[in-house]
Amino acid sequence: MRANYRMQRLYVPQDLFQGAEIEPDPQQAHYLGNVLRLNQGGQILVFNGRDGEWLAEVTSVTRKRMALGALAQVRPQPQHPDLVYCFAPLKQGRLDYIVQKAVEMGAGLLQPVITQHTQMSTVGIDRLRANVIEAAEQCGILAIPHVEEPVKLDRVLWLWEPGRRLIFCDEGSSTNNPVPILSMVAERKLGLLIGPEGGFSEEERQQLRALPFVTAIPLGPRILRADTAGVAALAVIQATIGDWNVQ
Repeated sequence: MRANYRMQRLYVPQDLFQGAEIEPDPQQAHYLGNVLRLNQGGQILVFNGRDGEWLAEVTSVTRKRMALGALAQVRPQPQHPDLVYCFAPLKQGRLDYIVQKAVEMGAGLLQPVITQHTQMSTVGIDRLRANVIEAAEQCGILAIPHVEEPVKLDRVLWLWEPGRRLIFCDEGSSTNNPVPILSMVAERKLGLLIGPEGGFSEEERQQLRALPFVTAIPLGPRILRADTAGVAALAVIQATIGDWNVQ
């Protein structure tokens, strides 16, 4: 069955299969009934990050509740993205932005990292996860990236997965073009590390450059804010050695 991809998409936690009964939470039910004006018989696309995308129909509506029934799968579940996105948390509005853009750009795991110059002492993980779901709903994404609890940079490096290349954006690089450097990367299991608003400390830069699994790249001749650097780095990685470059 083919669906109209202009239809509204809704993330639900329940298992999805033909005939599955789905009850949106109160906030979702309010949105569907009062904003989208869906009545009994109305249709919507639903997904849970595990079972693909399904066409669902409103089976009942009351003042505070709504029930949906799964009709048919319209897209199978794709393979989960393998790109690990490590980032130093920023102030809240910009943090929302970098999380949403990381989802759109194909990150599979989001890892907040505390560095020496990180200005945010706390990170709202529930808010980050809500942003992940919102970005997936809006952009047709079926694989929901995992969001991990914040950890210090030393621990990230100590526990780094063998065989996965970590690319970090080095604002102190003496060159401008990242493409020749990335073209030399043999691994296809990748991670990206973006620093905080104040950049990496000199001690952290030296520590990263000394590790055999780390590749440092520049991001052009201009100074970029951390949230801009994240999008730029994801784009150049995906275009050169990531999933944009798959034949």
